[in-house]
Amino acid sequence: MTDEEQRKTAAAFGPPDLEWLDGDVPRAEGFGDTYFSKAGGLAETRHVFLSGNGLPERFEGRESFTIAEFGFGTGLNLLAAVQALESVASPPELTFISFELHPLTSEQLSRALNAFPELTDWAEKLTAVWSPQPGWNILELGRVRLALGVGDARVLIGDLHNVPEVLEHTGIGALKIDAWFLDGFSPAKNPELWDEELLKAAADLTAENGTLATYTSAGWVRRNLQGAGFDIEKLKGYAGKREMVIGRKAAFLG
Repeated sequence: MTDEEQRKTAAAFGPPDLEWLDGDVPRAEGFGDTYFSKAGGLAETRHVFLSGNGLPERFEGRESFTIAEFGFGTGLNLLAAVQALESVASPPELTFISFELHPLTSEQLSRALNAFPELTDWAEKLTAVWSPQPGWNILELGRVRLALGVGDARVLIGDLHNVPEVLEHTGIGALKIDAWFLDGFSPAKNPELWDEELLKAAADLTAENGTLATYTSAGWVRRNLQGAGFDIEKLKGYAGKREMVIGRKAAFLG
């Protein structure tokens, strides 16, 4: 990032103001949206992001695997992916790249993840090393490396090839992203994370036959994904949501 971009990132950095619904479902007041479904956050993550990307089956036979997401939120997607990784007989090394403008505090993170007792062990490992700062943060969680970019994803995504610490830990200069979790807040309330230029940058970083999944099927989001170079398909959504979207990098992009 340039000095000016770093200054703006630092100025924008700060934890979100949260409202807690039903005691344990965090809602970001600034975006007017919840971080996970009241109908079952972990079940939705498994349905949309894991199954939508063919996981954990695609972990089989791999030495390494890279997942990237827009919107780290509570870390629920990360922990669900780690749990899925543990179900594989010979799990690969997992690199998890995530972008977040407003990271939760350690206390907020812990309270949110308390809603998922089966993830407690990994949640405790995450909160024990949780101290995000603007820019790139590299967190080691056993076989999992979390590269957390704190700031505007539209700026940070261009840094992946230029940050030695990220290159060293993720190998992004040689390894492409295998699966995307597109999990920003509602597109109507957080359009920046569904911007066509950002999605084009994501496509450029995606491996041949790399995939994506998202809970939204908004028409303009689908068009932006197609414009970025993904073949997309609508599937049945989770709980009360009629549809979700999965995609694969179009073959002509290589």
